[in-house]
Amino acid sequence: MKAVVMAGGEGTRLRPLTSNQPKPMVPIVGKPCMEHALDLLRKNGLTEVVVTLAFMPQAIRTYFGDGESLGLEMDYSVEEQPLGTAGSVALAKERLTETFLVISGDALCDVDLNGLIEAHRRNGAAVTIGLKSVENPLEFGIVVVDDDGRVERFLEKPSWGQVFSDTINTGIYVLEPEVLRHVPNDRPYDFSKELFPHLLEMGRPIYGHVLDGYWQDVGTLEQYRQANFDALDGAVQLEIPGLRLRGNVWVSEDVDIDQLEPIVGPAFVGVNSRVADGASIGAYTVLTRGVILREGARISRTVVDAGTYLGRSSVVEGAIVGRSCDIRDHVRIHEGVAIGDEVTIGPEASIYPGVRIYPFKEIETGAQIHESIVWEKRATKSVFGRDGATGFVNVDLTPETTVRLSAALGTALRRGSRVVASRGSADACRLIQRAVIAGLTSTGVHVADLRISPAAVTRHVLKTQGLAAGVHVGRSSVDPEMIEVRVFEWPGTQMSDGLRKEVEKHFGRQELRRATFADVGETTYPARVRESYAQDILDVLHLDRIRERRFRIAVDYGHSAASFTLPLVLGPLGVEAIGTRGTYVEDAPAELEPLDTRRIVTGVGADFGVVLDRAAERLLLVDELGAPIPPDLGMLLVVRLLVLAEQAGEIAVPVTATDLVDELVEGSGLTVVRTPASLSDLTRAATRDGVVLAAAPTGGFVFPDIVPGYDAVTALCKLLELLAGQDEPLSALVASLPRPTLIHRSLPCPWARKGLVMRLLNENLASRRLDLLDGVKAYDDRGWVQALPDPDEPFVHVYAEGETPELSEELADEVGAWVAAIVEGDELAARTVEQASS
Repeated sequence: MKAVVMAGGEGTRLRPLTSNQPKPMVPIVGKPCMEHALDLLRKNGLTEVVVTLAFMPQAIRTYFGDGESLGLEMDYSVEEQPLGTAGSVALAKERLTETFLVISGDALCDVDLNGLIEAHRRNGAAVTIGLKSVENPLEFGIVVVDDDGRVERFLEKPSWGQVFSDTINTGIYVLEPEVLRHVPNDRPYDFSKELFPHLLEMGRPIYGHVLDGYWQDVGTLEQYRQANFDALDGAVQLEIPGLRLRGNVWVSEDVDIDQLEPIVGPAFVGVNSRVADGASIGAYTVLTRGVILREGARISRTVVDAGTYLGRSSVVEGAIVGRSCDIRDHVRIHEGVAIGDEVTIGPEASIYPGVRIYPFKEIETGAQIHESIVWEKRATKSVFGRDGATGFVNVDLTPETTVRLSAALGTALRRGSRVVASRGSADACRLIQRAVIAGLTSTGVHVADLRISPAAVTRHVLKTQGLAAGVHVGRSSVDPEMIEVRVFEWPGTQMSDGLRKEVEKHFGRQELRRATFADVGETTYPARVRESYAQDILDVLHLDRIRERRFRIAVDYGHSAASFTLPLVLGPLGVEAIGTRGTYVEDAPAELEPLDTRRIVTGVGADFGVVLDRAAERLLLVDELGAPIPPDLGMLLVVRLLVLAEQAGEIAVPVTATDLVDELVEGSGLTVVRTPASLSDLTRAATRDGVVLAAAPTGGFVFPDIVPGYDAVTALCKLLELLAGQDEPLSALVASLPRPTLIHRSLPCPWARKGLVMRLLNENLASRRLDLLDGVKAYDDRGWVQALPDPDEPFVHVYAEGETPELSEELADEVGAWVAAIVEGDELAARTVEQASS
C-alpha cells in the first residue's frame, strides 16, 4: 500500500520558526517532524511514499531526496497554487490507483497504522478516518460515529454547546482511489469540510477508527514545545538519535562534554554539540545538531535548533530558539520567547516573556525587549536615535509602544508638570500624537495640545511659558513613510542625554507612574500661539531697515506648516512674497527642490528665492539669477553677512564643518566654537551666553534669541535683516565666498567592528595632531580627515578637507582603505597602509 504525506503546510501559527522553513521541517528531538512520520510509515510496512508539497518545496526535497537513506521510495507532487487538503492529494491521483493511506507531515504520533488499514478493509469502507479522544475538542473537527463505527456526522471546530463527542479527526485516513473523482480541480477542496460530508450525503461508507497511542497536532508554539517534552518523557515512541543514558538523557555522536552531572534529564543533546565546563542543562531541554553552550550558560525547558551559540553566563528558560542564532554573553531569555533563525542578541540583553523575534534580526547590547520584533532589522538598547524615536507607524511605532514611551517620559517628569505637544498633518502623525498625549496624561502630566503646528512654535511655547518638555510628532526627513517623535527640554533644545537615559530606564523596566482617577493630567488647547511666536520674531528685528528695502522674494513653502506662520511676519516687514506649495498636505516630498522657485525668481525679478523643507526647519536659497546656493555655501554666506554687519559673539558649528568658517571670521568680533556632530549638541551650544548663530552645512540655522533649534521662518527673517544692510545682490555676495573642498563618505561597518575600527584608527593616526571631540579628527600638512561612527546605522562616516579637492580625495581614500581593511578583518593590512602613507 502507498502512503501520502501531506507536507504543504506553511505553519503561520508557528512563526517565527516557520518564517523561512516549511512546517513539517521543524525539529522534534533532533529530527524534522516529518521524518518521525516517515519512520512510523516504515515501521508499519508502508515504504512507497508520495509527498505533497506547497510552501518552500525545495527544502523538503533537498533534505529527504528519494528516501533511500530512510529505507523508503519517495516521490513528490507540488501544488502550483493552493488546492486544499483533498485537492493536493487528488493532484497525485494518477499515482494512487489502489487503496492508500494519508498522514500529515506536521503532526507527531506513534499510532498503529496497520490497525487502521485492517479496520478499513474489514468494514469495506470508502474512507476510514483515524480518530482520537481529546480533552478539549474545540480546536479540531469532531466526528460522531454509531456503534459500528460508521460516521453519522461531522462538525468542524464546534463551540462547547455543539460538542456531542470528544473523538476528533487526526488527519490520518485510509482512502479508496475512486473517492478522488469527486474532488474538483478548479478550486481548493478540503477533506473534512467538503469531500467527506459530500460522500456522506451520497451514502458512501465512511467509518471512523479510534487510534491507540500518542497523537499531537504541532500547530502552535506551545504544542511544538510540548511535543518535544512528550518525546523526552517517552509519552510518544520515537526513534531518537543518540545514546540513551540515565534519567532519559539522550546524547548523540561527537558531542563534546566533559561530564554528565550538569545535565538534568529528561534532555537531548544533538550531534556535534559542545557543552563547556560550568554550563548546565536543565530538565526538558532539547539541543539540536551543533549547538554550543559556553561557560556558565544555563538552559532549561527550551528547544534550540541547529548551529546556535549560547554565550558565557547566558540564561534561557522556557523558550524556543531557531537555527544559527548568536546569543552573546550574559543574555537573559525568559519564558515563552520564540526566536527565529539567524538572530543575533548582543551581550547583556534581556528578552522578556512572550516576545517573538523573527529571523535575521539583531538585538543591540544591553537592549531590553518587551515587544515582538517582526519587521525591524535591528532592535537597539536606546529607544531614541539621533533625532528622536523614529520608525514605521504600526510597525516600529505602534500606539501601544508610543503610550508606554510617553508614559516613561511622564514618569521622568514631576507629577503635575506641563508639556506642550504638536504634530504634522498626516493621519499617522495624529494617531501617534494622541497616543503620546494618552501616555503623558496617564502619569499625571498636563498637556497643551497645539495640534498641527511647526516644531519651532512648539519650542517657542516651551521656552516662553516655562514648560517642562515639548513633544513634536512629524514625518522623518529621511523616509517620508516613517514617523519621528522628538522631545525637547526647556528652553527648546533637543532632549539631553540625562533625560533620555531616565526615559529609557523607565521604558525598559516598565516602571511607570500611574495617576489615580482624580490625578489624570488635563489636556488644553492654547490660543494664538502662532501670533505670539510671530510677534516675538518681529520684536528682535530691525523692522524699518527691512521695510525700506521693500524686498520681493519667492517662497516655496514645501507644503510645510510654515504657511501658517511665515505670512504673519512677512506682512509687517513689508516683504512681497510670491508663494508656491503653500497648502499643507501630508504627502509632501521631503526634499528641497528649487526648480519652480528658480523660474519664479527670474520671472518676477525677485531679490532671491527660498525653498523650505516639509518640517519648516531647513531652507535652500536661490539667488536673483535663479541659481540655487548649495547648503554649505549658504552657511558660509550667513557667516559672511554677520561679519559684514559687525556683529560680535560666538558661532557654533559641528566639528565636521569646513574650516573656511574660521577663515571668514578672522579679524572680526566673532569666534567659532565646535560641537559634536549632533543636533542635540548644536542646539545646547546655541543656548550659551554670547552665541549669535548655530549652523550646519545642511541648510539648518539656529538663531537662539527666538528658539534654540532649526527654524526656517526665523532664519529667513534674520537673513532679510542682514541683506537689508548690503548693496550687493545675493549672487555677488556668494561669488565672493571661498569654495569648500570638504567631502563626505559613508562606509559600511558592522556594529560589532565599530569599536575596533575607531581604536585602530586612533592608533594609526596617533602621530598626527588629533581632535577627539567627536570621533577621530587628524590634521597634517595636507588638511584634516575625520572618522565618525554612525549612532543609528552600520556605517562609519569619513570627512576630509584638504588644501585642494585632490588632497581631500587623497585623505578620504587613505582612511577609507584602513576602514575597509579593518572591517574585512585584516588589521595587519590596515597597519601596512598606515606605514606606506607615512
